[in-house]
Amino acid sequence: MGKTKSVQEAKRYVDNAKTLLREKALKEDEYYQDEKYVKLAGHAAYTGVLVALDSMLGDKKKGRKEVSWYKEQLSALDKKVLKQFVSAYDLLHLSMSYDGNPETAVAQLGLKRAEEIINWVEQRTAVS
Repeated sequence: MGKTKSVQEAKRYVDNAKTLLREKALKEDEYYQDEKYVKLAGHAAYTGVLVALDSMLGDKKKGRKEVSWYKEQLSALDKKVLKQFVSAYDLLHLSMSYDGNPETAVAQLGLKRAEEIINWVEQRTAVS
């Protein structure tokens, strides 16, 4: 998959996450009512982040990529994006995907971080 297609695919994952939250998670006041869809949305958005990063960072030499591998790679490239990634990991993967955190503010900030990272990848890959 080309870099441009990967960025588009990453954006599609985030769009799917937004749709799940909007149409299925049942927002009431500042909370989502259906934990299942919060988890699915968190997973979708985090997957989008990884798809974008993978298109830029390439393959790992040995074994499966872990969060520490992404942190190492980003640390060498851009400290600000590293912080965004750590935030996205915490919000999307841990708080939403694993814990099903129903707070709408958590989801909104996680989606914002995902979009920031995907846009960063898009800008970096457009230049190269």
